[in-house]
Amino acid sequence: MNTTQIFIAAGFILLLWVVFTYNRFVTLRNRAREAFSDIDVQLKRRYDLIPNLVQAVKGYAGHEQGVFQKVTEARALAIGAKGAHDKAEAENMLSQTLKSLFAVAESYPDLKASANFLELQRELRDAEDKIQAARRFFNSNVLAFNSQLQSFPANLAAKPFGFKREEFFEIEEAVQRETPKVAF
Repeated sequence: MNTTQIFIAAGFILLLWVVFTYNRFVTLRNRAREAFSDIDVQLKRRYDLIPNLVQAVKGYAGHEQGVFQKVTEARALAIGAKGAHDKAEAENMLSQTLKSLFAVAESYPDLKASANFLELQRELRDAEDKIQAARRFFNSNVLAFNSQLQSFPANLAAKPFGFKREEFFEIEEAVQRETPKVAF
């Protein structure tokens, strides 16, 4: 083999490495995006439950209008949020307002015994569990993508193609510690 052939072979190997690395980044990014859409599906399910929950509580505690308004506004903000960071902030706000709604419901024993309210509570708990699972799945995919993005020598191929670090879907630590217990 002469030097020209060696350079051609090295160039071909480098080209193959760039192609495989690029395809790996695309796969990891698409998995993270798919996982984020799973979070959106679960959040939509939760958003659909909230008006029914508000109506159930309203039937027993109609004079708590401020709480109902805050829950409705927080839900609207959460529905309109885009991206992992904005969505996480809006979800934190929605969780805080739902705490207020549950605190109001605690004051009404008839409401806590209502079959409709108990079913909504069960569905909301199920939705919260699924959101948490989807969040963990998304964050593990983002971790894989970001790790590949920061690894040498793959990081050399990432920059020219414009791959950027993805954000985790995180709930503020203070909110996690204060998660409302949905037990009526």
